[in-house]
Amino acid sequence: MTETLSSILIVGAGQAAAVAAATLRDQGFEGKITLIGEEAHAPYERPPLSKDVLAATPENEPAIDVKPVDFYSIADIDLRLGLRVESIDPLAGTAQLSDNSQVVFDQCLLTTGGTARFIEAFPEDAPGVFYLRTLDDAHALRTALKYSKHLAVIGGGFLGLEVASTAHKMGVAVSVIEATNRVLSRVAPPTFSDWLQQRIVHTGLSLHLGNAPASITPPTDIKASWDIRLPDEHHIVADTVMVSVGLSANNALARQGGLDIDPNNGGILVNKQCQTSQANVYAAGDCTSQIRGSAAQASRLESWQNANEQARIAATHMLGKDPAPAAYPWFWTDQFGCNIQMLGLPEPDLNYVIRGELDPKAETPKFIMLGLRNNVPRYAIAVNAGGDLRALRTLFEKGVRINPNDFTDTSVTARAFAKSATAAHSAGQPN
Repeated sequence: MTETLSSILIVGAGQAAAVAAATLRDQGFEGKITLIGEEAHAPYERPPLSKDVLAATPENEPAIDVKPVDFYSIADIDLRLGLRVESIDPLAGTAQLSDNSQVVFDQCLLTTGGTARFIEAFPEDAPGVFYLRTLDDAHALRTALKYSKHLAVIGGGFLGLEVASTAHKMGVAVSVIEATNRVLSRVAPPTFSDWLQQRIVHTGLSLHLGNAPASITPPTDIKASWDIRLPDEHHIVADTVMVSVGLSANNALARQGGLDIDPNNGGILVNKQCQTSQANVYAAGDCTSQIRGSAAQASRLESWQNANEQARIAATHMLGKDPAPAAYPWFWTDQFGCNIQMLGLPEPDLNYVIRGELDPKAETPKFIMLGLRNNVPRYAIAVNAGGDLRALRTLFEKGVRINPNDFTDTSVTARAFAKSATAAHSAGQPN
C-alpha cells in the first residue's frame, strides 16, 4: 500500500491528529500529510485545560502542545490552522475547505472530536456562562474566575468536578449541581461516588445531587448574577456558571461523506483498525464509536489514551501494516487533592473489594477499589495509588483470577501480590 499511497489528509488538529501524523512519519511514510484544524492553535492536550491552564496566569502558561512548535515543519507536515473542512468525497478522494481550496487525498483520517452539550437555559453567549472545550474557552473562564465570587458548576462528571476543584483552590466559592443522585454515576460504583461526595463537601464546596435546576433567572442590568433555584428549595446565586453535561461527537462531516454513524451515541462507527464504512477513511478519538474487547455493542470512549491509541492504530493500518492492539483502557483525573486513576471500563454488577482506607477527610487518602467478575479483575479505581495500580495491570491483561482476601492485605505490597497471583495463574493453580 505504501507504494501507491502518496497523500493523507487529517481533519481536526487535536491530540489524535498530532499523534497520527507523527506515527505516519515514524513508520516511514514519506508522502504528503495535510493536517487541517479550525482552531488557531497547533495541536494541544486537553486534560490540562480544567486544571493547570485554568489555574495559571497569562505570564506563566503551562506547556500543553502535543508536539514541539517546530515539529510540523521539520516533519514536512502541511499544518493549516483556522480552516474548516466543509465536505469530503471519499470516492473521489477530495475535500473542500472553508477558504474554497481543495485537498486531494488517498487516505483520510477524521479526528473531529466532540462539542460540549448545551443547555438552553444557559446560552453559550450569555453573560457569565462558560462551556469548556478549547484553549480559548479555558482562557475566558480563567479570566472570569479571577473576578468571580461564586461559581455554579452544572454537572458532576469528570470535567465539572475538575473545574470545581481548581476554582475552589483559586479562592472562589463553588456550588456543584448534579441532576442524578451521585457524581460520576456513569463510571464509578456507588461506594466510590459516596466517598468522593464526602471528600467534596469536606473540602468546602456545596454539593447538590438529584437537583436539575427548577428555575433559572439570568442576570439583569440591576443584578449581575444568575439566580438558580433547585427543587429541594436551595437557592444559588452565582456570578459565574460553568456547564459540563457531556460531549456530543462531531459527526457532521462524516454524515456528509456518507459514513456510518452509531444510532445510539452519534459516534463515527469504526472497526478495530479504526476504519470507517469507507475503506479509505479512518476516524480516531472522541468522535468515534467502536466495539472493544468482548463487548457486544459499540461505545464512545472519551480519553487521552484512547485518542493516542486509535491514532496510532489508524495511522499504522493506513500504511498496510498490522498495528499492535490497543493497551488496556486507562484514565486519570486530578481533583480535591487526589490523583484518581481508572483501569479498564466500568461494567454493571461487578463485585468490588477495597485495598486501603476510605477516609474522605484524610490529607492524602490512598486506596484501590477493584471490580471483579468471578474473581477476575475487570475495573479498578486507584486514589493516590498509581504505582500500585500499574503493578496490577498484568492481572487485567492476562485475566488472572485472584483471592480477594489476599488483595485487601496491605501488609503485602501490590507488586508482590500481583507477582504471586500471576505465578499461580501461569502454573494453573486455583486462587
